[in-house]
Amino acid sequence: MARIKGVDIPNEKRVEIALTYIHGVGRSLARQVLINTKIDLDKRAKDLTEDEIIAIRDELSKHLVEGDLRREMNMNIKTKMDIGCYQGIRHRKGLPVRGQRTNRNARTRKGKGKTIANKKK
Repeated sequence: MARIKGVDIPNEKRVEIALTYIHGVGRSLARQVLINTKIDLDKRAKDLTEDEIIAIRDELSKHLVEGDLRREMNMNIKTKMDIGCYQGIRHRKGLPVRGQRTNRNARTRKGKGKTIANKKK
């Protein structure tokens, strides 16, 4: 099992798909990395040689992925919360940030529904 950027990529999958297990790497970036390193897109992860894995690591080091990307995202959210912009306030309250309705949905952000006594009248 190859380890790239601190993530074990699955052996049985094609390399293009296996690279998407790394946070910040989607299908298009994975394809771009494999084209730049001249690795066949249909090759399985278990068939990669040590040189190819090193080439993929070097190519991915040019991009912001995994821990660095998570850190930067959290810093951006923290900055918005500190300056008190609308999105920062929504983050602080734990509500949806991007304009979604909250009166009937948003359970992912708001948590489990709270029952209110004598609401049905």
